[in-house]
Amino acid sequence: MTKKALIAVGGNSLIRAGERGTLDEQMANAKATAKSIAKMIKLGWEVVVTHGNGPQAGAALIRSERAKAEVYTHTLDMCVATTQSEIGYILQKALRYELKELGIDKQVTCVPTMVEVDENDPAYQKPAKPIGPFYTKKEAQAKERSLGWDIVEDSSRGYRRVVASPEPKKIVEFDIIKSVIDMGIVTIALGGGGVPIVRKDGEIIGSEAVIDKDRSSALLAGLLDVDLFIISTDADRAYLNFKKKNETGLDEVQVDQMQKYFEEGHFAPGSMGPKVESSIRFIRNGGKHCIITTYEHLMDALEGKAGTHLIP
Repeated sequence: MTKKALIAVGGNSLIRAGERGTLDEQMANAKATAKSIAKMIKLGWEVVVTHGNGPQAGAALIRSERAKAEVYTHTLDMCVATTQSEIGYILQKALRYELKELGIDKQVTCVPTMVEVDENDPAYQKPAKPIGPFYTKKEAQAKERSLGWDIVEDSSRGYRRVVASPEPKKIVEFDIIKSVIDMGIVTIALGGGGVPIVRKDGEIIGSEAVIDKDRSSALLAGLLDVDLFIISTDADRAYLNFKKKNETGLDEVQVDQMQKYFEEGHFAPGSMGPKVESSIRFIRNGGKHCIITTYEHLMDALEGKAGTHLIP
């Protein structure tokens, strides 16, 4: 019986630390990520790929804002939609190339995905997800007045817009995604956590929000009943006391113990925290096995030689 895995690719897999994020850089990084995924497919895994879009969505917002005197602007949900296609195209090309290199005859496609959220989600009352460029205090206050943005000071580097990060409730294209997977096609979906939408009187309305990619990926992984949920990030595993003298890497951890570590505050909210939280959700909802690692260590992780393995 074919084993099924969902791989949530982090934004770092396309734009590495210190890079500008040029298309050439993203293409090269996508090929490196795709090489590991293609090897996994060669081992007999059926693979679904999801991905982040933080840097790309930020770039799209900057383009929209700076060109507003000449062309129409994009809302945040539209930026998520456009980056789904942009990144999907990059990953699709890379995966097709690497599969061909391994002699694997498989189609690869991208499914643009909307995710329904609750307009009454408490996250809308306390927007906390920074997006887009940094502004001076004067610029930020002008945006706040004219556009109704929520603005916060970010790490003493300036001021940034913050938006809500609501809980994903329903993957609108789930039936389509499942049908494509069942056809044996390598499927890229749920880019950037999905385009956030709400329903009003039966109508779909885009929401100015950002859905956490790992949370929505955990939801999709559970709905697909995958055998393995992989969160690909920039750390080879999760660590206790990260970057401290008593730093300890986690290998295999039962979900109750990981919950305890999470509640003790070992995982930073802006980095490893959402990944650990999402892996716990997946296991709590009936998932069998979750791995947190980098794409470089993926093959070793499949053999239990690398990564953090979360189990029931």
